[in-house]
Amino acid sequence: MASIGRRIMSIFKRKKHVEESEKTKIRRRIRNKKNVLSDMEKSDGSIAVFSKIELLPEFISARNILIYWSLPDELPTHSYILKWSKNKQILLPMVKGEQLLIKPFSSVNELRKSDMGIWEPEAQREYLKQIDLVIVPGVAFDRKRNRLGRGKGYYDRYFNNKKVTKIGVCYDFQLLENIPADSYDIKMDKVITPNYNIV
Repeated sequence: MASIGRRIMSIFKRKKHVEESEKTKIRRRIRNKKNVLSDMEKSDGSIAVFSKIELLPEFISARNILIYWSLPDELPTHSYILKWSKNKQILLPMVKGEQLLIKPFSSVNELRKSDMGIWEPEAQREYLKQIDLVIVPGVAFDRKRNRLGRGKGYYDRYFNNKKVTKIGVCYDFQLLENIPADSYDIKMDKVITPNYNIV
């Protein structure tokens, strides 16, 4: 029985190694494609995606929205955060240890750059109320609405046991047919790219 258990563990470890290797390959391939995007292509992608999101019933009815302050290799969000913050409560994530803390966005002047290079709200108070909608970045998504992140698991831990609408956003080339997914990976409710809506 012990030998059977060891064989099962060995198979599981090999499977896990293959999945991690595949995830690493996907991350590298996507990173290479992002590196050659022009500023115009980034802007056009952002306009195409967020113009569609603005028409979604989930967005229209949402009073508070958790979104990301985009890094250079992410679908740009800055102009839409500034636009939406006039009528909705915009929230941004802050990394603390292994967790995401949610902070209210008030202005660009109140953002500070973290040790990880992410711009985060400087506000001391954490937002603890219900969140209506989360717009989620990712390295890649697939047509089953699985998400591949950077490998730290922040969003998966945050979404665990939470009921909230989750919309993944990305460029077209980040939408794949299939990506490796584990039981603890949280699916999106929708994935929006410039030319595709996965619902």
